[in-house]
Amino acid sequence: MKIQKEHIVNYNKKGIENHNQNFDFLANKLTNQGNDVNAIVSKLADFQVAIPSWALGAGGTRFGRFSFFGEPSNLEQKIEDIGVLHSLTQTAGAVSLHIPWDIPSDYNAIKEKANALDIKFDAVNSNTFQDQKDASESYKYGSLSNTSKAVREQAIQHNLDVIKIGDKLGSKALTVWLADGSCFPGQNNFQTAFQNTQDSLIDIYKGLPNDWKMLVEYKPYEPNFYSTVIQDWGASLMLANGCGDKAYTLVDLGHHLPNSNIEQIVSILQLKGKLGGFHFNDSKYGDDDLTVGSIKPYALFLIFNELVYGMQNNPQNPDLAWMIDASHNVKDPLEDLIQSLEAIQEAYAKALLIDQAALKAAQIDNDVVKCQEILQGAYRTDVRPLLEKARLERGGALSPIQAYRALDVRNSLIKERGKNTVATGL
Repeated sequence: MKIQKEHIVNYNKKGIENHNQNFDFLANKLTNQGNDVNAIVSKLADFQVAIPSWALGAGGTRFGRFSFFGEPSNLEQKIEDIGVLHSLTQTAGAVSLHIPWDIPSDYNAIKEKANALDIKFDAVNSNTFQDQKDASESYKYGSLSNTSKAVREQAIQHNLDVIKIGDKLGSKALTVWLADGSCFPGQNNFQTAFQNTQDSLIDIYKGLPNDWKMLVEYKPYEPNFYSTVIQDWGASLMLANGCGDKAYTLVDLGHHLPNSNIEQIVSILQLKGKLGGFHFNDSKYGDDDLTVGSIKPYALFLIFNELVYGMQNNPQNPDLAWMIDASHNVKDPLEDLIQSLEAIQEAYAKALLIDQAALKAAQIDNDVVKCQEILQGAYRTDVRPLLEKARLERGGALSPIQAYRALDVRNSLIKERGKNTVATGL
């Protein structure tokens, strides 16, 4: 499945006049306010978010999973689906592989397919949260933190193998997320579990190529409900610091207790030069993995305000790895991902409108009302014409969702793949 450029061009003709009117009106308004509209559009066009290889099929819960027809059944088809997303949105130019769910059978062929669709390979993700077929050891009681040296060594070797796979594809980062923890008081010795994890991560870190990064993800609960070994950003930061300069903290929006001030976490990590990556999703109660911006769009905007400030003022922090990490339980996965990409771009665009110098001056003067007015003035701006312009300049669709439906992509996938396919890893 591949969307031809002429199909998008023909679709865009129907709405180009309305877009031009809306863009000219907004551009004039923003220019009069002192904004460089061309620079903002350029930043939006350059902003790329990785799609995880596990997100192209229907998600599910521990109660059940309802399949979506036409799901990709192998890595080649997953990359084709990301190609569809990228052709429509022009902001999904990378794939993040999950190993061992998506190990390439032919590395050259996979790289050629991805290159033809203008897709790069982002961070590779290791899996030690479930047992694999023919594995000699079980992760039932943990992996990198396990009391068994044999289990820890197996988990370490898996991560080293993942690095080798990513290196063949051109990836430059390893993401480590652990399900390790305990469900009951007294089950684990907290200090032993943490120290085992640190020692294991150091062994993995030694296997990183010189130009790679290690991203240490955290989560306060689930699948263990009394404790997790890497429960918050402080634990992640300590483990990253214990490994070395190439290890960083990874922030997942859903991996926080309710009402956590995520924008403050992001800001401090950037100040310390230790924010390495970002996983986008949204939630109402916990790690719900909902469509980005569907529940807390203002919180997403505030996070992007700190991200933009950090990118402008914290050269000690590396370029960030951006990825969507969501579960599509009732929506068409591709439509859900398109909506998430739109929400990310929208929050980024609004954050770019903030007059950081004026905000800084108001903060110094303790003008609390002015600070709020500056933030909410940017947030209330309808920036969708800017997003449309950025997509147009790269050959994308004015409205990716409408184009996806007008081009009948899902039915084309069903005709090509059938109704009984299931995405690997789900």
